[in-house]
Amino acid sequence: MFNFAEQVALVTGGAAVQQYGRLDCAFNNAGIESVQAPVDNLAPDAWRRTVDSNLTGVYRCLHFEARVMREQRHGAIVNCASIPGVVGFANSSAYTAAKHGVVGLTRTAAIEPGKEGVRVNAVCPASIHTPMLKRAGLTTDPVMRATMEALHPVGRLGQRHEVADAVLWLCSSQSTFVTGHALLFDGGYVAQ
Repeated sequence: MFNFAEQVALVTGGAAVQQYGRLDCAFNNAGIESVQAPVDNLAPDAWRRTVDSNLTGVYRCLHFEARVMREQRHGAIVNCASIPGVVGFANSSAYTAAKHGVVGLTRTAAIEPGKEGVRVNAVCPASIHTPMLKRAGLTTDPVMRATMEALHPVGRLGQRHEVADAVLWLCSSQSTFVTGHALLFDGGYVAQ
């Protein structure tokens, strides 16, 4: 059976090690939308598909990356969680559970190889202007976009390059004392 996350880890990580002799940083950005339904009305297949991609996909990449970085005694891994990784959201049980799992996995993985020079963190974005929001109509419908923007104290959606900057910082030498952290990247959403 073809497993996308496993193939990504082998191809990207393996190619990096083969080409450069090492893997210094990795960003595990696995995620799909989930079916919106109350937990008692969510089909088991919808649950499984969401958790397999959003949590197990991150685990499979992290599994490979941590092994390589432990051997070289250096590296930084950043996992993409989400604000549903730190708070609950109605009608989003599978996505929320998977993203909570990513935060827990991040914290646990940070403890294990910390003394061997490997750091593991997560970013927890709120609403970022991405194709995922576009598919849901949240960036194209003016009323829905205004509603979404109003949920964030900064009054706007986040941008992909802003998330990339946070990930780069977490991978950089400027954050060498940061590990096991779930960085809220939410325009103040959770602060309310």
